[in-house]
Amino acid sequence: MIPLSAPVLAAEAITSAGTGQLVLAAVLGIAAVVLLIAWAKWHPFLALIIGAAVLGVVAGVAPDATIKSFTAGVGSTVGSVGLLIALGSMIGALLAESGGADGIVTSIVRRFSGSALPWAMAGVAALIGLPLFFEVGVVLLVPIVLLVARRTDVPLLKIGIPALAGLSVLHGLVPPHPGPLVAVSSLGADLGLTLAFGLICAIPTVIIAGPVFGNFIAKRVPLAVPALLAPAGVGDRSAGSGPAGGQDFVDRDDLANAGSAEPDRPVDAGLPDRRRHPSVTAAVLTILLPIVLMLIRAVGELTLDEDTGLRQALDIAGTPVVALLAGVLLAMWTLGKRAGFDRAQTSAVIGGSLPPIAGILLIVAAGGGFKQVLVDAGVGNVVADAAKDANISALLLGFLVAVGIRVATGSATVATITAAGIVAPLAATLDKPEISLLALAIGCGSLFFSHVNDAGFWLVKEYFGMTVGQTIKTWSVMETIISVVGFACVMILDVFV
Repeated sequence: MIPLSAPVLAAEAITSAGTGQLVLAAVLGIAAVVLLIAWAKWHPFLALIIGAAVLGVVAGVAPDATIKSFTAGVGSTVGSVGLLIALGSMIGALLAESGGADGIVTSIVRRFSGSALPWAMAGVAALIGLPLFFEVGVVLLVPIVLLVARRTDVPLLKIGIPALAGLSVLHGLVPPHPGPLVAVSSLGADLGLTLAFGLICAIPTVIIAGPVFGNFIAKRVPLAVPALLAPAGVGDRSAGSGPAGGQDFVDRDDLANAGSAEPDRPVDAGLPDRRRHPSVTAAVLTILLPIVLMLIRAVGELTLDEDTGLRQALDIAGTPVVALLAGVLLAMWTLGKRAGFDRAQTSAVIGGSLPPIAGILLIVAAGGGFKQVLVDAGVGNVVADAAKDANISALLLGFLVAVGIRVATGSATVATITAAGIVAPLAATLDKPEISLLALAIGCGSLFFSHVNDAGFWLVKEYFGMTVGQTIKTWSVMETIISVVGFACVMILDVFV
């Protein structure tokens, strides 16, 4: 299978600096990023640009070469990852605005009760988490979790932890989420193989970090069910709650008025009067279509000859951008038209899905630029040689680097981008399955111990009405379990592939 994008390696380093100077440059560049995000509270986009500049200066790279390297990294990253993030966001927006996500949750929850409910919530969260960003998934699921907890005798955390685990695992390990996509792109990994391995690791990880840990911690951290209100400034739907931090998928007024001859006519929740919830089957099939296409392509590569017509057709259909585009086109009918949206309203939802991801795309792009300066300066080769001499597993190195940056900055995306850039040269020494496992190892490390410097920490704290201490005991420990269990699964897979 053709990788999402091959790792961009410098044919010749753009600096003559020695090993010591390059190591110092890498340390100071990363330290600049960490300090600007964690201490100065700068936006990661700006922090990554300054970090790349610091790296270039200390490494003795000419300013024009640093700029050229950085912009090349930005362009290649946006070209390989940006399209997929945008298409995935469109599917997520249609799923959310049509009521498809709510229909999936309601349908499954009705069929389960008592001790089976936490397992059902973990499954629902994992399914919904496939096309949605974590923050959006939280906004969709938490009201359902609170409502279910009110109507049943099941403790809040026994239901809430499995839901959060399902969302977080999919966000960190399974494409088309930004973190896994960036790792796949930087390392030149096989997307279909990474997707398959990610799903395999996700199942036991969700089970242990979700229902198992949720049952354990619910007995030790009793919580009253808070009022069914979004926290001010965090997830208020009226104020916007999209992944960009303060924006929803779509302007509700635009959606309501897109096909209306009376712009000032009030419409309930900003949706058309004839709105119908799409069927659960249609919503599930729409979510799964891109995943299935990419997996079928991977199977075809293992079972079919390259020159057969079927193999070529599967290669095209399973190409990530084609698979996600097919998902968007299907969603426009199953989640748009079937929900009662006319063409203008469907277009408003799709268009509204793009502004919230602008921040994510900028961070990913700047991270790609930072990574490219690392690679072009020769830092990656120094790390690769050191790891080879020290006999350190590439998977362990990628995991530990991502853990360190995650704990320091609080950003899973920054941790993934930086770690992938540092260990990228090692990918050239690995076979195809191991490169995919390396991408997953980095993803696992990027989820380690979310705490007060992570926006997700405060999002969960406010929604569940917990103290900082309670949030650390529940959410932070859950994230650490996901990181460790996920990495253990990756190492086990490495034995067999």
